[in-house]
Amino acid sequence: MSMGGGGPGQQQLQQLSQELQALDEEIEAVDGDIEDVRQEQRDIDDAIEALGTLDTGSTVQVPLGGGAYVRAELEDIDEVVVSLGGGYAAEQEEDDAVDTLERKRDALDDRIEELREEKSELEAESDELEQQAQQMQQQMQQQQMQQMQQMSGEGDEGE
Repeated sequence: MSMGGGGPGQQQLQQLSQELQALDEEIEAVDGDIEDVRQEQRDIDDAIEALGTLDTGSTVQVPLGGGAYVRAELEDIDEVVVSLGGGYAAEQEEDDAVDTLERKRDALDDRIEELREEKSELEAESDELEQQAQQMQQQMQQQQMQQMQQMSGEGDEGE
């Protein structure tokens, strides 16, 4: 067995550090997902608050996209069109609309919980790999030390 190319230990370490990097990227992606869900919850809170404060005849700014808005007068606050997901929406009375929005917000809490668990698992896996990498580095250092000692003190071992 030749120890060419830095030896098998070096290759394993390289592979470990690539796996660790991939895990770090996954963890960052999960963090991004959590932030997206939180933003969705904040948007729902804003909608619930708006429903509580607006009246028929209120003037509101309606987003057209691209940062452009128009002013509009609310024709009827008693009927609210609420997205139900999957491309479906329903017209609901104000109280029902608030209930629907609160249910959506609570469901998003569950989603955040799932994402947190996923993140914990990834972090545990990452910690485990880091420990493996440290052990391998220590072993490689010990081997190098032994090789150095053998080279400097050949014949030191009495029979």
